[in-house]
Parts: sequence; C-alpha cells; structure tokens
Amino acid sequence: MEKRLILNVGRELGSGGHELGEILARMFGMKFYDKELIHEAAKDSGICPECFEKADEKPQKVWYSRFPFLGEPGFTGLNNDALFEIHYRTVQRLAKESNCVFVGRCTDYILREDPACFNIFVHAPLDFRLDRLQQDGKTTLEEARQMIERADKTRSSYYNFYTNKTWGKASSYHLCIDTSLLGVRETAEWVAGLVRKARLD
Repeated sequence: MEKRLILNVGRELGSGGHELGEILARMFGMKFYDKELIHEAAKDSGICPECFEKADEKPQKVWYSRFPFLGEPGFTGLNNDALFEIHYRTVQRLAKESNCVFVGRCTDYILREDPACFNIFVHAPLDFRLDRLQQDGKTTLEEARQMIERADKTRSSYYNFYTNKTWGKASSYHLCIDTSLLGVRETAEWVAGLVRKARLD
C-alpha cells in the first residue's frame, strides 16, 4: 500500500470491533494494535505493563508502584494522566512508523490532525452483544450483561475525559456502523470498500 492509512476503531463491548479491526488489518496488510498498545507503551517508558493494564481505558485513579517513573529515583506513584501521556506519544510514534489499525484508547483523538486517519465506531443492539459474549460457553447471560454495563461506563468515561468529546457520538467519527446488520465479517468487507474510496483512491 503506497498511501498512508490509519484506521481507528472505537467499539462497544460485544459488537465485534476487535474482530473487525483484525480483519481490516489483514485485508490492507497493516499492523494491528489493541492490547498490544499496552506493551508498546511499557517498552517505550520502561514502566511495567501491569501499570498500563490497571489503567487501560479506565477513569482517573492513582496507581502505586515500586518501580521508578521514567527513571526518576524515589518516585513511587503513577496516575492515569502520566500513563496517558506516555500512551499518547506511543500512538503517535507507531502511526508514523507504519500503516496500522488501532482499537479504542482515544487514538482517533490522539491522531486527530493526521489526514491519513479514518475513524470508525462499531456498535450493535444489546441482544447481539450479549449473544457474542456468551459464545465461549463459559459466560452466563447475567455475567455478559454486567461486563457490557461495566465496559460501556469505563470506556465512555475514559474517552470523554481525555477527548472532551462524546464516546459513540456520530460527529466524533467518520463512520458509525451496526455490525448486527451484516455480521462482523461482511461489515468489515463493506467498511474496507468505503475506506478504499475515501482514503486510497
């Protein structure tokens, strides 16, 4: 692929956003980052991945660690703002290095001035999301319902706080799409066609 392309995928839990992002990455031959961003940020900063995992897409909170922060002796506390700043720089670095797909974590906002970006929000009706989360055969209906409620609350709080925008609001994205209409794979194929026309033609 000659032209630069960055796909940022926001998603509701259970809507298939992660899977859709993986499919798009394969179709376009791009790198894929979801949880992988945690390890990239940890590698960039020298801070243990567990610190980033605890703060991942969660509202502000102070985390304490026995690890120094950015090499400063005696520092024992980390907060989400400090971790977000590291995450911010890591996303910008990765976007400069190669074409890639980012899932969640405010990447549409972090890369808001990059003309190569195409921002997507993936959503679906509650029943569709509940069914997907129970496909492993281990998650009960009530557990799935609680997971969705908790994820929607934390992701929206995190996104709204750091972007001053509204998580899932159409005006924050180039495309909002319901995966229940075509299924995740066919939705990804349809999105790929739109991305080609909008960014690559």
